[in-house]
Amino acid sequence: MYDPDDLEQIREEKDEWEAETLGPTLDRFGEREETFTTDTGGQEVKRLYTPADVAELDYDEDLGFPGEEPYTRGVYSTMHRGRLWTMRQYAGMGTAAETNERFNYLIDNGSSGLSMAFDLPTQMGYDSDAAMAQGEVGKSGVAIDSLADFERVFDGIPLDEVSTSMTINAPASVLLAMYVAVGDRQGVDREQLRGTIQNDIMKEYIARNLYIYPPEPSMRLITDIFEFCAEETPNFNTISISGYHIREAGATAAQEIAFTLGNGIEYVQAAVDAGLDVDSFAPQLSFFFAAHNNIFEEVAKFRAARRLWAKIVEERFDPDDPASKQLKFHTQTAGSTLTAQQIENNVVRVGYQALAAVLGGTQSLHTNGKDEALSLPTEESVRTALRTQQILAHESGAADTIDPLAGSYYVESLTDEVEREAREIIADVDERGGMLEAVESQYVQREIQDVAFDRQQEIERGDRIIVGVNEFEVEDDETEMDLEDVSEEEEQNQIDRVQELRETRDQEATDAALAALRDAARGDANVMPYIVDAVKAYATVGEICDVFRDEFGEYQPGRA
Repeated sequence: MYDPDDLEQIREEKDEWEAETLGPTLDRFGEREETFTTDTGGQEVKRLYTPADVAELDYDEDLGFPGEEPYTRGVYSTMHRGRLWTMRQYAGMGTAAETNERFNYLIDNGSSGLSMAFDLPTQMGYDSDAAMAQGEVGKSGVAIDSLADFERVFDGIPLDEVSTSMTINAPASVLLAMYVAVGDRQGVDREQLRGTIQNDIMKEYIARNLYIYPPEPSMRLITDIFEFCAEETPNFNTISISGYHIREAGATAAQEIAFTLGNGIEYVQAAVDAGLDVDSFAPQLSFFFAAHNNIFEEVAKFRAARRLWAKIVEERFDPDDPASKQLKFHTQTAGSTLTAQQIENNVVRVGYQALAAVLGGTQSLHTNGKDEALSLPTEESVRTALRTQQILAHESGAADTIDPLAGSYYVESLTDEVEREAREIIADVDERGGMLEAVESQYVQREIQDVAFDRQQEIERGDRIIVGVNEFEVEDDETEMDLEDVSEEEEQNQIDRVQELRETRDQEATDAALAALRDAARGDANVMPYIVDAVKAYATVGEICDVFRDEFGEYQPGRA
């Protein structure tokens, strides 16, 4: 992109600037720090970037145009000029009725997509009256025990008009089946259903530990979903391969994309090994990343991830459809950066993180409520979070041109550096036998834990400033907050509902559906149609997951 003679002249002029202009200033005033680094990666941030720092950049090979390989500048040709990102606020209040109320509130306030949070019992495949669920019903999201709860959640919400994302993993097949069943009962053609299930069990083994089954049957469930959705719900994203939770556990930006894309490789390979054509499912893969505080590092991360995934899919799977190489992603602002101290500061953090996601070309975005360090967000805080996105979209100008930071010597250099580091990590994982082996050996977990430990040490030493926590504190920080909570009475009401359901449903039909599902699980049939039948017969989440527990077993860390 640059003439060699021009580059040499720039280098000489920079040397002259450092000696004649910068040097005297440094001698007199110095700088704030001896070394500047990126927020998480530790890459040194130079004092000044020039064309010499991107001398090897090839526009066609490294950047290209939006909607064309290598997709560095975006997966769509118009990006946010054609359609704004989906404003998808995360919500899941204790009960189905409360969640329905919050969903309608968000739609009324301009949210263009819904995002469901589930309580821990649901995420672990237990019903609300299970011993393991005691004290956790409705606490971190909505409690879903059966199709009756799902019908209540989406009462009055036409599924052909909304896109719904569900943060569910081990029981993802069950919740997807419920969504399909609700759509069927609303008379919505399955091809019109739009949304995403997270369905990413690998990151559960790595970062969150909300797994149920061992890797092999878990992969079977995932590939069964790929096949079912390719045939039945082609506009529904079958998986959201999540770097978010990996980053929240402590990973660097480069580790986030390396381990996430490594998981993506495992899923694609498992599906190909199961006999699926890569072009039949890869275009419906989606990814999920965190947006942290360092705007430039985050933008570089998103751009590097798009470019690297396109290269990986081309190199390893040789698809015919260019869409198979497009990395489309959802972003959530970083929950781990929210503080209980000076809680209003979180509004500012979220705003900058959201800006990074938009500048980086996200397809959808969730902005955290300021109180999510303490509880589920209130209506007031979720409205402010949504308004943050709307101000970005309509007032900031950030969405008016495509990839606005492209050509920045710093951003292009950092994009290259993040991609290079991520490639090295993926190569290391390959040498260890792939992500599944690397996770089983605890290699990935240790790498993340080491970074998290070092970062916490930096905070405790005061080397890393967290405003309001270890610097700029206030003596009286007793901010009055109206926090969301789930009462014991609400928990008992949910328990009563699931027990009443079991007493009033057609038990013979339920038993028959569960027996057919068990037979399918024992064989090699795609289990998804049987799960749909079971949820329509009002089998509960726990009952369906227990069938799989019986047939597949439960995962024990460190053992396949």
